[in-house]
Amino acid sequence: MKQDLVYTLAIESSCDDTSAAVLCNDTVLSNIVATQEIHKAYGGVVPELASRAHQQHIVPVVHQALAKANIDKKELSAIAFTQGPGLMGSLLVGSSFAKSLSMALGIPLIAVNHMQAHILSHFISDNEAIPLFPFLALTISGGHTQIVMVRDFFALEVIGETKDDAIGEAFDKSAKLLGLPYPGGPLIDRYAQKGDPKAFDFPKPKVADLDFSFSGLKTAILYFIQKQTAKHPDFVTQNINDICASIQHTIVEIVMDKLKKAVKQTGVNAIAIGGGVSANSGIRQALKQSEKNLGWKTYLPKFEYCTDNAAMIGIVGYHKYLKKEFSPLDCPTLARYKI
Repeated sequence: MKQDLVYTLAIESSCDDTSAAVLCNDTVLSNIVATQEIHKAYGGVVPELASRAHQQHIVPVVHQALAKANIDKKELSAIAFTQGPGLMGSLLVGSSFAKSLSMALGIPLIAVNHMQAHILSHFISDNEAIPLFPFLALTISGGHTQIVMVRDFFALEVIGETKDDAIGEAFDKSAKLLGLPYPGGPLIDRYAQKGDPKAFDFPKPKVADLDFSFSGLKTAILYFIQKQTAKHPDFVTQNINDICASIQHTIVEIVMDKLKKAVKQTGVNAIAIGGGVSANSGIRQALKQSEKNLGWKTYLPKFEYCTDNAAMIGIVGYHKYLKKEFSPLDCPTLARYKI
């Protein structure tokens, strides 16, 4: 290893994507992701099938990441892996591999919180802009919806979160009600771009403070579709663009209302988003517009760092390496793991 260069192999296996990345300091040399198509047939992720697929993918994905980075495993400085939160079976595949390789190579093991990684993905060197502390992070994915006060790399506080469904669930479950295949969130986004966002009116749940709730919205959409299709059986197919645009518009407004409240309460007007739903065009456009209308500074990650990927695990691993925050080989795997 060259002096002052830290080479981190990172492994991410929290849900249904097997990913491995190699970073040199904060620069990504490779970021390989193997997706699992098998879950589409079931309309959602099947945990047992996910863990089996991780077992099949982990070795070739790591091999490909090292080859693309042109790094020999003997040059590695540390192994970073997702400790949690996530599906236990999936997490165990990644953690077991990381621990074994760490022990075999005699290099440090670094356990990483998946949600912290989504936030710190903004500090990967090839992003358009890197946030300054403090800032507010909005983590939005299939499993999480949180507003986090970020004062430093390792000083993070959740100040708002969902009380039921995550925002990604709201998109996917709404899509399922419309008869769209899994994963439906990106499809709603695609149809929404052709529709009228104010064609149909859906209620915005009233939740105290900075917390979110999406279960009521999902129920309202269900009743709306049942009522309309009872009168017009082809209602959904004939109005798919407008329905999707209206659903997306409502969800984006819920998010923006909470962010406005968070900015007012904290006095911090720098916003960084992370997680799979941060790829949603409606949310990205609303945040960009807030720079003009509200004077906010917003940070949008590159699309490859939005969904689950190992590069974001690697950037946390790098900063933990600098602080010598290493993990023992018997560190637990955590299905639930708060920031």
